[in-house]
Amino acid sequence: MSRPAQRSGSAFARLKAHAAANGRTLASFASLLVAWELAVRLMGVKHYILPPPTAVLSTLWVKLGTIGTAAWYTAQPMLIGYALAIVVGVVLALSFAVSRLIESIVYPQIVFLQIIPKIAIAPLFMIWFGYGLTSKVLVVFLLSFFPVVVSAVQGFRSLDPDIRDLARITGASAWRMFWKVQVPHALPTLFTGFKVAAALAATAAVVAEFVSSDRGLGYLLIDYTNRFDTPGVFAAILVLSFMGLLLYAVVELLERLLIPWHVSHRIAETEIAAA
Repeated sequence: MSRPAQRSGSAFARLKAHAAANGRTLASFASLLVAWELAVRLMGVKHYILPPPTAVLSTLWVKLGTIGTAAWYTAQPMLIGYALAIVVGVVLALSFAVSRLIESIVYPQIVFLQIIPKIAIAPLFMIWFGYGLTSKVLVVFLLSFFPVVVSAVQGFRSLDPDIRDLARITGASAWRMFWKVQVPHALPTLFTGFKVAAALAATAAVVAEFVSSDRGLGYLLIDYTNRFDTPGVFAAILVLSFMGLLLYAVVELLERLLIPWHVSHRIAETEIAAA
């Protein structure tokens, strides 16, 4: 068999393996939803206590305009704060990798800030910056920032000294060694922090809206809860979860595109193919 045919067959096998794995995942979720639906209906549970999935989807369809507008409002501080956390976190981690003095001064303050509950800081942001976008972006930034900076510091500091010495022996400049050796080596650890921060960003945006907001999914959650509209609460949670999952999926896709050579992806593909 020719090499192009072998590559085509290998690509088809990987695609088939991924489709099978995704099919099993979807089947497990579908089974859970069916069990939920049957349990609620057979046990006669009131919808204001626990609505069945069909009632949640029906409510989402009826209130799609309201929930969609709220989701767009929530997405703005979520995405801006997340992007800001990545930029500031990576830049700070680079400064720590370059200077131990900067790390000894700044890093303990970052750890202390992380220990403070963010829900306790959020009202202060409302006082200082008002109830607009800025205060909500800062809450998202604070909650997403720490995983990024910790993973970035670890990634930039974990380069094997033998690899660094080899690059220097070959005559690589400091700038070239940074881009060709240190950054690729740090990317797997960086993306670990990026994915953790992505999972926290949606939560942070809603926390900010819980404190004070007249729009957004956080506001709708409070409003629906006060009116005992439990299907509406589940519908808003469903959309919020989808937003967080979508951001996580985009980060994971970028990871696969930028570091397809990493051992985690090769092992995952091997396990999927063997399953």
